[in-house]
Amino acid sequence: MKSKPYISLKNVSKVFGKNSQDIIDLVLNDIDKTTLQNDYNHIIGLQNISIDIPKNKIQVFMGLSGSGKSTLIRHLNQLIRPTYGEIIIDGVDVTKLNYKELIPFRRKNFAMVFQKFALLPHRTVLSNTYFGLQIKGIKGKELEDTAMYWIEKVGLEGFENYHPNQLSGGMQQRVGIARALANDAPIILMDEPFSALDPLIRIEMQEMLINLQKELKKTIIFITHDLDEALKLGDNISILRDGRIIQSGTGQDIILNPRDSYITNFTAQVNRGRVVECGKIMKKIAKKTISEITIEKNMKLEDVARLMISNDITEIDVTNSKKSYIGSVTLNDVISSMINPIDDQ
Repeated sequence: MKSKPYISLKNVSKVFGKNSQDIIDLVLNDIDKTTLQNDYNHIIGLQNISIDIPKNKIQVFMGLSGSGKSTLIRHLNQLIRPTYGEIIIDGVDVTKLNYKELIPFRRKNFAMVFQKFALLPHRTVLSNTYFGLQIKGIKGKELEDTAMYWIEKVGLEGFENYHPNQLSGGMQQRVGIARALANDAPIILMDEPFSALDPLIRIEMQEMLINLQKELKKTIIFITHDLDEALKLGDNISILRDGRIIQSGTGQDIILNPRDSYITNFTAQVNRGRVVECGKIMKKIAKKTISEITIEKNMKLEDVARLMISNDITEIDVTNSKKSYIGSVTLNDVISSMINPIDDQ
């Protein structure tokens, strides 16, 4: 029996304007954004969003400015209420919660990391980190010990008594992440958290998040306009345009099977070698012995090519977690697949 999704959005639509309820049927019947704005003077924020999000994974929503991604993330914690639709989180329809019920629900279930850091300038790194815990009523030694644990986790040990204006942008965002993690919420909402950072710092922060997620296994909703960032971080990616989800799937699914010309153009410049896994191109052949060097099927083509070239080999075997043979790939196939379309198997 299939388990219920941890987060489920069902036909969620948001219309901005004075008479949104009067015209919601038009939106549900797929009127386009431009027509609604020109003819009815209302704006579509979200249109018929339906998606299931599993627990303990990174779900990325990406799109260009105005696509609806930030509107969507604010629907999850009900900072924005939908015009129509259901949002079920761990069995609770949050659209039916009143304001008094929402406050404890948010505090228990959500933490948020912002693009502009949102640190309190008069507080130190330590007191910024434990701010959410204070609101929950935690005091004394537990308060500081918990904050220090997360400060160390994000690599800021020794900076706990600094103020935000004494830190670089990357360090300030580490404080924001430590603050979110200190609250121990199961869901972390991250709204373009790295977009204000320099490219090298951004890559460093992405790696830190990946490593933290391997250990913590939170449910992370990550917003970005950067496809490379989405492909690097997302267990699942949803691409939005004009308030609609155009395509959802793994990075590999989207790159190999774009749904329309918009997605094709959006993904045209992607380095396929960093996205496509070798399991997509491996072939099973009769073998008596397994090669000395082996790989697993989820290894990316770029990493496979680098491994093969550095070891001066032209063929390598693929094994499962039990080290049993499941296929082989050649260097020629790897390099070709990094450049050319792959026939879907």
